[in-house]
Amino acid sequence: MDLEILKIASNTKNHKVLKKHTHQSRNKNPLCGDEMEISLMVRDNIVQDMGYQCRSCVYCQASVSLLSRWVMQAPIEKISDFVSKAELFFDENFDQLKKINIKDLKNFKKIMNSKNISRKECLLLPFKTLSKALKL
Repeated sequence: MDLEILKIASNTKNHKVLKKHTHQSRNKNPLCGDEMEISLMVRDNIVQDMGYQCRSCVYCQASVSLLSRWVMQAPIEKISDFVSKAELFFDENFDQLKKINIKDLKNFKKIMNSKNISRKECLLLPFKTLSKALKL
């Protein structure tokens, strides 16, 4: 296992319960059993806060850790665009993601790449749960 994944997953700043939230979703990966819950506080179409809880592998934890830090203060429209293209991390069309102008794109690419294709569903579970929460 890549130490970078462990390092990213160890940042649990947003691993919390948001008692006051405007959006929430739960999701489960049917392939491996990973479970994820995301709660968001959204005002004026901008994510003000995000909390997550998960019972999952380190790949899923690393992915949600990065995603939770990235969505803070992001407009829903930009989140929607990024989430809809997340699968591109795993193929040769990665250049399409560069056009979105995503801060921390390098960090996402460290864990979401063809080397970790066997963990693709684990890495995408937070994106799918966020999309479900925001009804994208």
